[in-house]
Amino acid sequence: MTQEIHGTVADGFEAVREEFAAFVAGERPDYEGQLCAYVHGRKVVDLWAGDGVAADSLYGVFSSTKGAAHLVAALLVQDGTLELDRKVTYYWPEFGAEGKGALTLRDLISHRAGLIGIDAGFTPDELADDRAVAERLADQRPFWRPGTAFGYHALTLGALMGEVVRRATGHTLQEVYEERIRAPYGLDFFLGLPEALETRFRSVQPMAPTAEQQAVLDSVPQGPHTLASIAFNTHVPEPGELVDHANSRTVRAKGPASAGGVAAARGLAGMYAAAISEVDGRPPLLKPDTVAEVGQIHSIGYDLVARTHRSFGLGFQATADAWYPFLGAGTFGHSGAGGSQAFADPRGGLAYGYTRRRCAFPGGAAPENERLVRAVHSAASAS
Repeated sequence: MTQEIHGTVADGFEAVREEFAAFVAGERPDYEGQLCAYVHGRKVVDLWAGDGVAADSLYGVFSSTKGAAHLVAALLVQDGTLELDRKVTYYWPEFGAEGKGALTLRDLISHRAGLIGIDAGFTPDELADDRAVAERLADQRPFWRPGTAFGYHALTLGALMGEVVRRATGHTLQEVYEERIRAPYGLDFFLGLPEALETRFRSVQPMAPTAEQQAVLDSVPQGPHTLASIAFNTHVPEPGELVDHANSRTVRAKGPASAGGVAAARGLAGMYAAAISEVDGRPPLLKPDTVAEVGQIHSIGYDLVARTHRSFGLGFQATADAWYPFLGAGTFGHSGAGGSQAFADPRGGLAYGYTRRRCAFPGGAAPENERLVRAVHSAASAS
């Protein structure tokens, strides 16, 4: 049975609907997903498919959450509240333990701190609480000399940034995000989901790999104390499953800034649209100099955690380099382990958001994003 495609596209974006429909037709019958895009602050794509899914259904978006955290940091840098080249200890004196005293905020945000986890690992309750994670990390010896290399801080970067924000402003990162970004634009992208909105949440579902995909996984070197296992907290005795994090009400309620956000595609795309464009009469959140700063590549090359080529702007993933080279230079955003993708292409005025319910193999931006992003970009370029 062919899934019905819901929603609308603007004139000139009909090919995006066709591409989305073609993808959905080839998926499992239980597929659920949403796709949204803005061009120069105008919503041009708003589509969804799946039994029971609605335009405002909410999904755990894992590390796409980091995009919201990085936008908070960018705003505070723009305000002058934070200074990128100050030492982290200027804001957070206790951070200097175990040889971390010389690290700058710029390097911290750019995955260069070496604080990917802790030797003993975190409990699930700690991973739901940024304050608890930050307190443990302050005493941790870095896993490489800070500032000399980079590696993906999957579960810790939001907590590290959050503690700096709290020390500098007296408010949590989540509070600043709510006041300055989410609430003013009415975004369906939450760092802390109110109990009253729980009925809109769609629990994340795992996807078992095929035999071919499992063979790929088995070919990757594994070990209980590798940088990757520490970064993803799988070196603990009972690490649990990936979906457990997003499906925890405690995590959704507290909204840890590394991977605890809940969003609809509308919320993801809307946030990036607000960052670079006038939306509903409001000026862009970021000034041109700030947009250039966050999109400028800060860390590129061999990622010590991912063990492959990666690139990051000021915290944000360098989306064009990482996945879609046809996008404009300086494109910035963040994907999530369940398959979500979101970004802003400032040169094209494009903002994009995608969510899905069932986790995609092998994690990170789901493979279908390549064809969907290309379709949106082509339509936007021709409009």
